Amino acid sequence: MISSTDLPDTIPVFPLPGALLLPRSRLPLHLFEPRYLAMLDDVLKTSNRLIGMVQPYDAPGASGKLHSIGCAGKLTAFSETEDGRYMITLSGASRFRIVEEVEGFTPYRRCKVNWQGFERDLGAVEKDPHFDRPAFMDALNRFFEDRGLSTDWDSLGEAEDELLINSLSMLCPFDPEDKQALLEAPSLATRRETLTTLIEFALRGGNGEEVMQ
Repeated sequence: MISSTDLPDTIPVFPLPGALLLPRSRLPLHLFEPRYLAMLDDVLKTSNRLIGMVQPYDAPGASGKLHSIGCAGKLTAFSETEDGRYMITLSGASRFRIVEEVEGFTPYRRCKVNWQGFERDLGAVEKDPHFDRPAFMDALNRFFEDRGLSTDWDSLGEAEDELLINSLSMLCPFDPEDKQALLEAPSLATRRETLTTLIEFALRGGNGEEVMQ
């Protein structure tokens, strides 16, 4: 468990389109590029072991630009393959807002960040008291059938609200800008509403050209 005193002012960031990390959730990653292997080596030397996951903008003329809000994850597991690559797991700690990118001598990117406004990320598991689970699961089932996806429906049905909503937000095949909207949702209820809207839009034949605002 990470406390606010463990959150540093500067963290390494990993820009990866479509890869969403949320607080109290886990994200497996496969590292093989030399710059990210160097990042892993440096992170292992820190006490907090935090890496910031950030969505890069996917728009003409936005090369290299990052969204202002990301989520930091603590490195909680890693293993090395025979050819020198790494499989790692990040456990979502807290969202952050980028203040500025730090220029330096590392091959990977680092940013000065602000953690204010995301205090609930470090608290208890969130509840969604107005969650209509049967209606949501019905829409989800139709969405999975439409996309040819499969899942363990028994496990989904038994999952707590936060685990269910956050896991689906991370795993469902939405566009990066839609993933960003899910990340920036201020509460679990708002994230569930956003997720429901994305599912319903897809079921109506959304072509992916529109994004959540």
